Amino acid sequence: MGLKVSGRKVAGKSFRRGLAATASAVALLAGMVVQPGSGAAQEGGRPASEAEASKAFDIPAQDMNSALLSFARSTGLQVFYETELVKGKTSPALSGTFTAAQGLSRLLTASGLVWRFTGSNTVTLEKVTAAGDGAIAIEAVSVEGRTSAPVQAQISAPPPVFAGSTVARGARLGVLGNKDMMDTPFSAMSYTAENIQNQQARTIADVLENDPSVRFTVTRGHMQENFTIRGFEVLSNEIAVNGMYGLAPLGHTPTEFLERVEVLRGPNALLNGAAPSGGVGGAVNLVTKRAGEKPTTAVTVDYTSPGQPGVHLDSGRRFGSDNEFGARVNLVRREGDTAIRGQDKESRLGAIALDYSGENLRLSLDAYSNREVFHNGSPAMVNFLTNITSVPKAPDGETNLFKGAFGKINNAAAIGRVEYDITRDVTAYASFGRLDHHQHGFITSTHARNISNPAGVYTPTTTFRQDYLDSYSMESGLRAKFETGAVGHQVVAGASNLLQEIGLSSATATSTANSGSIYSNVWPTLARDSGPPLKTEDLTLTSIMLADTLSVLDDRVQLTLGARRQQIRDTYYANGKFSGKYDQFALSPAAGLVVKPLNNVSVFANYIEALSKGNRVTNTAASNYGHMFAPFKTWQMEGGIKWEEGKIANTLSLFQIYRRTLSNVGNVYMEGEQRNRGIEWNVFGEVVERVRVQGGMVFTDGKMVKAAAPGLLGTVPYGLPEWQGNFGVEVDPPFLDGLTLLGRTVYTGKQFANSGNTLTIPEWWRFDVGANYTLPIHETNLTVRAFVTNLMNDNYWVGSFSDGYLTVSEPRTFNLSATVVF
Repeated sequence: MGLKVSGRKVAGKSFRRGLAATASAVALLAGMVVQPGSGAAQEGGRPASEAEASKAFDIPAQDMNSALLSFARSTGLQVFYETELVKGKTSPALSGTFTAAQGLSRLLTASGLVWRFTGSNTVTLEKVTAAGDGAIAIEAVSVEGRTSAPVQAQISAPPPVFAGSTVARGARLGVLGNKDMMDTPFSAMSYTAENIQNQQARTIADVLENDPSVRFTVTRGHMQENFTIRGFEVLSNEIAVNGMYGLAPLGHTPTEFLERVEVLRGPNALLNGAAPSGGVGGAVNLVTKRAGEKPTTAVTVDYTSPGQPGVHLDSGRRFGSDNEFGARVNLVRREGDTAIRGQDKESRLGAIALDYSGENLRLSLDAYSNREVFHNGSPAMVNFLTNITSVPKAPDGETNLFKGAFGKINNAAAIGRVEYDITRDVTAYASFGRLDHHQHGFITSTHARNISNPAGVYTPTTTFRQDYLDSYSMESGLRAKFETGAVGHQVVAGASNLLQEIGLSSATATSTANSGSIYSNVWPTLARDSGPPLKTEDLTLTSIMLADTLSVLDDRVQLTLGARRQQIRDTYYANGKFSGKYDQFALSPAAGLVVKPLNNVSVFANYIEALSKGNRVTNTAASNYGHMFAPFKTWQMEGGIKWEEGKIANTLSLFQIYRRTLSNVGNVYMEGEQRNRGIEWNVFGEVVERVRVQGGMVFTDGKMVKAAAPGLLGTVPYGLPEWQGNFGVEVDPPFLDGLTLLGRTVYTGKQFANSGNTLTIPEWWRFDVGANYTLPIHETNLTVRAFVTNLMNDNYWVGSFSDGYLTVSEPRTFNLSATVVF
């Protein structure tokens, strides 16, 4: 008998097996860790030996902020302080064997700061000031009393920001939890809320414009955000929220309720489980905002050219005798004209984040509702016939080939999480979330097809569709840390279940005669309303996993070993009636190694496999449109080095990934195997005082190693440039306090436009600039921001989202905003 969810019977037996396996793992680990007399907690839950244990330190003399971050990583303590307290201060070198108390006292020598424990593993820095009678007074900078969460907790502060504040020091590695970048055997990047705000990023597409490994295959005027990571497609439904798939907004994902946008590059089945659509290039995780220790309310009014004003309210408070309750609310509305000539759009977001942090129990609840509506137009996906020998020049980014097109997307979701500390070193967790998604209109497939000459004469094709997605996501498990002799262990055992019911109806209209050129604005014949959607798919992704990170030599050597048993059950329907199904499982192992020969150098390597849902033919013009292929395994090998030098950090990695892909062979989509190998470099931080950078370059060698047709063997996959790079800079000019100047360059090399490699699109560059200015007004601050995308207003082909289909660049766009914080 299966599990009943909202009257729909879904495969529950495998999920119950997963929970049973997790319970067994909990009992096993609890028996290993919770032993009589082995962990008697003192000092409010903190083992006495931890306060008195001596450690070897080798922290060079440097700025105080970087020194404290190194100290926190070495000791496992969380050090809380206001950044203004350490601004401009330097610390002496700390070399030798000391207790944590001795080491921190030496770092703070002559700084005017003192420290004290405010939790079991939490240290607060305080400023020493002179009292009126000549005595010494201590000025506290954080609230005392709320018990800090253990290191294995997830409902807690994310990893601290890196120097410059545009990226974080680490990211959430799925079930492995929050990890510092120097302890991570994978390639990851985490973009902060400050980065999002300074660049006025409206959606995650805007945020990921900073990442050299990411390229978007659709433009802002489109209603979906599909992109590639390391050359492999990642769809908008494969974005996680707080580590869980199937719960992120579909369509454009707003950023106003996000604290971090994290990018994990490469397959990640062990860490996150199978993605709903089988993406293997990487994963994007959204970390929601929480109420901070200080109450805050910010009001922002903004404007996006050519005529779209907006307003955003962000308010957070903590409550209770120890500030154990928190609430954060974000409300957004924008409406007006977009960059697509004649198109107008409305977007709304309401989000609330509640949390409770007790002595051993932590709870969180996130809920959001967002809506996006557009009228009178859509950008085009442009297709070329095989007889054309060269791609015509790109049209103006404002061109509207589909006047009269409209659409609406609605998302509503809630995500609950609970964590309980069985002991200070053992934490059980469980999460549940649901997403309700509906959309209708000309959301996708506005195509300008069959272009065969430089004049750009095309056949317009539109598809009206109504969709729904009913998604339930669950996970549970246990995290523990303990030691066996000289070896430290961080163990996690867990189970997850993702259940999705998908429905669709569609109707397509193609003009019988060519109706114009891609260089003119036209009114095409639009498809009729397709009627109510019918169920097309039931998808169940079930898994159990076990992983252990072993560490020796004061964490200088860390080895992560693990495996996930992933099962994919997929039943699909035609016209609402059963059409076929598959039920397959695989064991996906993973291994990661970190070796730190120096305090500021980390060498890493990993091997990871994944079981992915089978490819589905989504091109409505294909003769096998809607066909579902069987699941497949993919894998990655990666190795690299990460190093810090003062306030600047670099990562360099070499990777190789294999996965199945689709190619269009005579209007029939068939599977082949694609291999991408490459070199990836990232840099971020503060180069010198007042100058911050972020960006990098990627070289990718892609090849079809198995082909659907003999002529495709050895070809380069379409839409995959050899070289791509992003580089951004922020400068605080010394002549005006509060002013920050921003600049960003995006480069994408030459790409093939089709699988046969007969058409190419040229390389392109894009330049963005901006400025932020903060000034005090009536005991608060007003921050005015301006950002210009595509400064030169160049027109170019961005890339290819499907075999033989290209997307067009966006025109120059101005973003302006003013924020007041109360």
